[in-house]
Order: sequence, then C-alpha cells, then structure tokens
Amino acid sequence: MEHFNLSKKHKSMNDILPVELIRIIFLMVPAKQLARFRCVSKLWHSLISDPHFAQSHFNLHSATPSPSCLFVKALTEAYFVHLDPLINVSSASASASVKEVSLPFKKKAPSEFRLMGCCRGFVLFHRERHFLVVWNPLTGSSQRISYSRVESRSYLHRYSDAIIYGFGYDDSQDDYIVVLAWRDRYPQSQRLQNHLDCFSLRTNSWINLDPALPKPLGWREWQPCGLFLNGAIHWLSYDLHSYIDAILIFDLKDRSFSKISIPELLVRSSANLIVLGGCLALDIHDHHKTYIWVMKEYKVQSSWTLMYEIPYGDCDPLCLSNGFGSDIILLEYSEGYTKIRFAKYNASGELLQHFNHPSPHNSFKHRRLKHFIVHTESLLPFPSDLKDMDKKKKTGHRVRGECFEQVEHEEA
Repeated sequence: MEHFNLSKKHKSMNDILPVELIRIIFLMVPAKQLARFRCVSKLWHSLISDPHFAQSHFNLHSATPSPSCLFVKALTEAYFVHLDPLINVSSASASASVKEVSLPFKKKAPSEFRLMGCCRGFVLFHRERHFLVVWNPLTGSSQRISYSRVESRSYLHRYSDAIIYGFGYDDSQDDYIVVLAWRDRYPQSQRLQNHLDCFSLRTNSWINLDPALPKPLGWREWQPCGLFLNGAIHWLSYDLHSYIDAILIFDLKDRSFSKISIPELLVRSSANLIVLGGCLALDIHDHHKTYIWVMKEYKVQSSWTLMYEIPYGDCDPLCLSNGFGSDIILLEYSEGYTKIRFAKYNASGELLQHFNHPSPHNSFKHRRLKHFIVHTESLLPFPSDLKDMDKKKKTGHRVRGECFEQVEHEEA
C-alpha cells in the first residue's frame, strides 16, 4: 500500500487528465505562457505546436487580445513592452514589463532594420540591404524574403523608396502577403510607370499585379506604411486637401483597390491612420490636443465619430482597455521627442495615470520613423510549416512538434 501511494504521488497531469481536457485547458492560457509550456514534456510540446490548436487558440483570443508594443531601440535592437499591466492596473506607481528580444538576423555586420507592419502575431522587417524578414517573435520562426528582382529594375534602394507597402493575411488562401508598389528606375519616357508586386509566403514567390493599380496612384501621395484590417491593407493620403477617397484600400482576396472617404471636417488636417479597437481610426494633432476619429462601421463614411479628445498634442494612441467608450492607452512624447511615457485617459479626456516607460534606452529622436508597432502574440505557424507537416504525415516521417526542436526558418 505504501508503494502504491508513493507512485500515485508522482503521477503527472498527463497521467491524470485526458489529452483532450489538457488541450481545452491550454486554449484558455495566454500565448506567451504556452510558449514556455512547450518545454515541459513531449506531449505538451506536441499539443501546443499543433497548427490546428494554434489556429483555435488565435480565434478564441482574437476578440480580447493582450497587446504588446514592439519597440525598435537605436534601429539595431528591439524589445517588447506588455501593455496588460497598464490596461488593468489601478495603482498610480505601476509600470509595464519589458523584455528584450533577439532578432532573427545574423550579426556579421552592423545594419539597420525597419518595421514595416504586423499581422496575426507576425512582424515584417526591412533589413538594409536588400531583403525583408517575416518573424513570429513568440515561436522564433522567421522567413527571409529577397526583393532583388524588384530592386534591380526600380528606384527601390531601400524600403522608404517604395510608394506604398504593407503586410496582411488572405483568409481565402491561408496566406500571408507582402505588398510593394514601386516605380521604374529607367523609364522609356518622361512619364514614370508605377508597378505593384506581391509576395506570397505560401508559394514563396513574387507576383506582379500591375493591372490592379489605380491610375494615377501618385508619387509619395500616400503614407507608405499600410495597416492590415478586415482582409485588406489601408493607406492614408498625405495631402488631405479633400476628404473624398482619402483612404486607399487593397483587398488581399480580390487583389483589387478601392477608396473610402474621411470626415469632411478633417480637410487640411495633419492626420495619421491607425487601427484602434478593431476599427479604422484617425488621430489628428494640434499643439495642445489630440483628436481621435473612429469609423465604427467598416467602409461606412457616415459612421465616422469623434471618440476621444486628449488634452496633449504629441502622442500616439496604442489600444483601448475594453472597447470604445473605455480608457485609452497612449504614448506621450516630451518636447524634442527625446523622452516618452505611457498615459491612460478616460473617454472624457481626463488623465487617469502616467506610467514610466520601462526601457533603459528611452530616446526616440526620429519620431516619424516607425519605431514601434502594437503587436498581439500568437502561436501561428508559417504556411510552409503546414506544408512540411502535411508532407511528413503522408510519408510517415516524424512531424515537427513531436520533438523538442524549435521550428525555425533560414536565419536572415
């Protein structure tokens, strides 16, 4: 009896609970915790690494994401600031947690990288020069994308030379798409020609879509970094002399462009396009205030609503605590943009709290360069990982996820 009790004490959760119940429990756990759980046992690693589980987990948590900020530090390093403590905390002395992250680049020579977008837990970087990198910080997987074919016949010496660019997800093909519009390097006439190329992570290839481009597209007419929402990538016009058709949209399923308008009151305003609470939004700055307009119904021009009026002129909205009408978290910049801090305001524009920025390097002298993105962690795999798993299943080979090796692509 004593031996029986001793062996019973050493039973693991895997011996006591059915696998399906463990899977259900894991679905409730945040992604960043599950990433650590993969090291506990082969069974847990297999369950958490399964792409169907990753998709179910993402779908379950997408309505209530736990956002983080991924910051570029000195253009060569990066770190995450988790925003949950700022959203939920009530103490005025609280601060967010910071975690430095190792980038998926070989460090043979110093080189800058730039943020170009994020989608479903994946981040798109440009590394000078000449390639892009898609990276899932939570799983460590990355994929390098060469655009030498595009660069060789364009003005595209660096990412900032693109007319527009973006990164998004095509649900109909289960594919991640990089969008890049550029201009001929050696035009045959004085009228320069615009071109559109899209990279498919599923097929690992570039596709030319010149016929899809609206004419004229304009040269540097659009804020170049696109935002992904509702299966499409969105760009705002730099020059808001007219409210009509001020937002350019590229539908990733139909591979087609369209445009929508902004509020007529915002003509000649200095605005930035953002995604806030799952909606398109505009933040407009003057010297003393920030106004946040939200398109509450997608592509419905009459649904634009002034939702927040913040009594601080230099700030970037990050996220909401619990939908529109709730508190909002922002980054506030000091004079000269040499320091930043987090701030929380309520729907009436009243300051609730300031939070210390947790980074040891708290200087952003080039605010208008994209030095951060709001990011939601996920365990989702690359499309190429799914094809590898299907192939190994058909051939009877061991599937990645049944062993402890980390799924990684070629380092860039």
